Amino acid sequence: MKLEEIRSLSRLMQETGLSVLDLKENGTHLRLERAFSEKAPLPATSKEFDVAAPISAQPQEKAEKSALKISPAPEGTPLKAPMVGVFYNAPSPDAKPFVSVGDFVKKGDTLCVIEAMKLFNEISAEKDGKVLEICVRNGQVVEYGQTLFYIG
Repeated sequence: MKLEEIRSLSRLMQETGLSVLDLKENGTHLRLERAFSEKAPLPATSKEFDVAAPISAQPQEKAEKSALKISPAPEGTPLKAPMVGVFYNAPSPDAKPFVSVGDFVKKGDTLCVIEAMKLFNEISAEKDGKVLEICVRNGQVVEYGQTLFYIG
């Protein structure tokens, strides 16, 4: 796969709000993942794309530079998802979130719930500290081992 095709896929992920793209083509396996913070804007509309359609690389230097920019991870400890499921930042849709960026938490405090097979599993802080970053959106499907929070 050519670099310009990967850049095009990266732009597509940004434009549509996709968090994970897994592509297998001609013996090549490519997996792209994006982390979201509370500051990241989410797309207002969803778009459908034909996966079989050929990839066209349109030169947009500014978009390419921002799409491939690597930012350093926060200095805190990552808290990773212990299972696959749907991430929820509050106990119910009308309730306030368990935590926000900047909150101080103690070991054992509930940070979120992950719904898996109609069961809501509370995810607790593994140590005392400050919530430095929330890496996923409310209602987003998360994978095993995906970083949910940074605690410092």
